[in-house]
Amino acid sequence: MMTPDSALFTAMSVINLEGDLLDQGEFNAWLELWQHDGLYVVPIDPNESDFKNTLNYAFDDHHMRERRVKRLYSGESISTTPRARTLRTLSRFRLLESREDLLVVRGAQSLWEHRKGHSRHYAADITWQLKPQDGRWLITQKVIRLVNSDDVLHSIGYIL
Repeated sequence: MMTPDSALFTAMSVINLEGDLLDQGEFNAWLELWQHDGLYVVPIDPNESDFKNTLNYAFDDHHMRERRVKRLYSGESISTTPRARTLRTLSRFRLLESREDLLVVRGAQSLWEHRKGHSRHYAADITWQLKPQDGRWLITQKVIRLVNSDDVLHSIGYIL
């Protein structure tokens, strides 16, 4: 049984690795951090919890995550050419639930995106759910609640 401190450290290790992989453009490695049945969700309504029955900026299962990564690598989308340079600052981690088969952590993310001479900033509360598989913890759900999710958002074709 993990202590709360070791559970939080374990989750933070996965979360920080995820942020680094995304900032470095290592999207295939990012895909390997996910449980096959995991969900990547960016809701429009920051208070929403019924993601399947509401409109979201993203509601990606395994197939859609793979398609998103393919689009980022291919340059097929104008919103990804040239690829944005990003820098994530992750902070304020709080362990919400800790069991042998589930870790739930909430934290804050400040994301700076720079592309074509323009910079944008996105701030979000994020909740990660992690489950063990084959001796390591993988993401089974990531919900990104953007602070300005009900504003007009530009260029969020990349991964938040």
